[in-house]
This record gives sequence, structure tokens and C-alpha cells, in this order.
Amino acid sequence: MIEKGDVAISVQNLGVSYWMKRGAFHHRRFWALQDVSFDLHRGESLGVVGKNGAGKSTLLRILAGVMAPDRGNVINHGVTCSLLSLSLGFLPYLTGRENAVLGGMFQGQPKEYIQSRMEEIIAFAELGDFIDEPISSYSAGMRARLAFALAFQVNTDVLLIDEVIGVGDQDFQQKSMSVMKERIRSQDTTIVFVTHNGNLIKELCERTLWIEDRVDQIVDKTERVLGVYQNFLKTGEKLRTGHPAIPAQT
Repeated sequence: MIEKGDVAISVQNLGVSYWMKRGAFHHRRFWALQDVSFDLHRGESLGVVGKNGAGKSTLLRILAGVMAPDRGNVINHGVTCSLLSLSLGFLPYLTGRENAVLGGMFQGQPKEYIQSRMEEIIAFAELGDFIDEPISSYSAGMRARLAFALAFQVNTDVLLIDEVIGVGDQDFQQKSMSVMKERIRSQDTTIVFVTHNGNLIKELCERTLWIEDRVDQIVDKTERVLGVYQNFLKTGEKLRTGHPAIPAQT
């Protein structure tokens, strides 16, 4: 049995690549992540920072099992993961209710369980009768509310959150923050939180991982990491170098 403080997921020298087309007959290999290593501990909240294109969202997809790495290892020590991201999951031609059921099943929950929690999902999302309208008619804020409501009704060990908490009106953001803090305090859920909002990272996360140029730069206490990262944004100075660059392949 995994207990608080035990390693839930171990990431070792992770590398993820895509093939990009260059002309009619040539392809170039692009590394979305080159060399990332860290341990995620049961019951902790881990922030992930880095500029756009650093590989943060790709990392969450790997942790969730949506993608497989091309090099290195991701060792899951028997935990379940749920990915909360607006870029994944919802089908525009299905209703909010149908998407909630499908999304819950995709994350390993029985259909009957999601249906039994539907009233709580609708109430948290504040969708009312819109729950039976197609997702294509939803605003970004409405989709975010439904995604949050579903994520917090799903029984999961590790909750992976990709930039969603900043979507929606201020009241809903505060409600979502309150629920996240309750989960963190209870230590029932391990959280990995990707955001550009340093204040949220400080408030929610014990440790933070900084990824730059698709390589991990530092993982440490949040205050130290944010200090180094903010200095980099001002000066361009990284904490360390030495990771081998992976050459493009044609």
C-alpha cells in the first residue's frame, strides 16, 4: 500500500519527440521533452513552470498515460491519474451530461458511479439546464467549470491540472481554489499543477519543477525555484547547464 510521502511516480531522463514534415519528402524529429527527471511523492502538490513551448503540457500527458515516452522511464508505483485540461476530452457534438459520463469512464470510473454523482457535478459546474446542451454551445468558462466539476468527483490518486484554474469568472476561480486547498490539506490527492501564475504556485504547491528548453532546470522548494525562474526571465541566466542536446534527425 502506498502511503503519504512514498514515491508515487518516478520520472527518469524522460524524452518525447514528434516527427515534423519538412517539404514533400523530408521529416525532422522535434523533441518536446529532452531530459526530465524527478520523483512525485504521494500527498504532495508539485507546481510546474516554464515558458510556452517548454514541454509542460507534454509532461502531464506522459504522467497521465495519454502518451508514451521515446526515451527514459516513467515508473508508476500503482497510482491512478486524472488529467484536467481544456485541450483534451470533450466531444463538441455531445451534451455536457454525455461528456461528463464519457470523460469519467475514460478516466477509469464506472458509468454508474459518474451517473450517481451527476447532480453534484451539475451543481458545482453551475450549468443548470445547459448540462443537456451540446458542448459546442459552451463558452470556454463553461467547459472549464464542467471539467473541474468532473475532475473533483473522480476518485483518483494523482490529479494533473493544466492551466485550467485561471479560466472562468472570479467567483468560480475562488470556489475551485477552495476545493483544491481542501484536497491538498486532506492529502488524499497528489496534485501536479501547470500554470504561469506564480502566486497560485506559491499558495498551492510545496515543491516546483522548472522546465526550460524541454529540460528540467531545478526541482526544489517552491520559493527557491520561483526565485531562480524569475531571475532567468529577467536576465536569461539558467541555474545549470550540461544536459546533452539531442540532434535533429532527418
